[in-house]
Amino acid sequence: MVTRRRAAASDEAAPRGDGPAGPRILKKYPNRRLYDTQTSAYVTLHDVKAMVLAGQSFEVRDNKTGEDLTRAILLQIILEEETAGVPMFSTPMLEQIIRFYGQAMQGVLQDYLAKNLQTFTEMQARFTEHSGGVGLTPELWGQFMQGQAPMMQGLVGSYMEQSKNLFVQMQEQMAKGALFPGMPGFGKNK
Repeated sequence: MVTRRRAAASDEAAPRGDGPAGPRILKKYPNRRLYDTQTSAYVTLHDVKAMVLAGQSFEVRDNKTGEDLTRAILLQIILEEETAGVPMFSTPMLEQIIRFYGQAMQGVLQDYLAKNLQTFTEMQARFTEHSGGVGLTPELWGQFMQGQAPMMQGLVGSYMEQSKNLFVQMQEQMAKGALFPGMPGFGKNK
């Protein structure tokens, strides 16, 4: 739900909608409010989450500096989701992710996670396609797990195989020195 309040007098200079060309622009003001230039209204994090779920392209920009704040807003939404209900990330998982920051393998992990998430998304789309376009609710998932075990095993097996292949490719690149060219102990420079 988009909050339909017009900009206050101090926000008169706020740019109006940019139309269909380019991503939707949200401006973040010093008072921590988000202003949607397309609808000329203030929006909440809940509204931004709805944009993500709808697949809408958008950017969040600092009103004064123009700095891209999209990632920060998305992380804020994830934090709210993690604290509001059943978390997706366990404490050990978060600890492992934190340990990768600043390490040589940070970029590799980023690519690996991105590819795995893409594979999982494709698997979910195939499931939805095979189920006649029905969305994946917790109730349907439970019924599916009970009644379609062989099919599920095939989908999960396929996902695991693709995940394994991505990891093997990463190892092969490391062995060839493609990930760390010129670094002793990797690939051709052994």
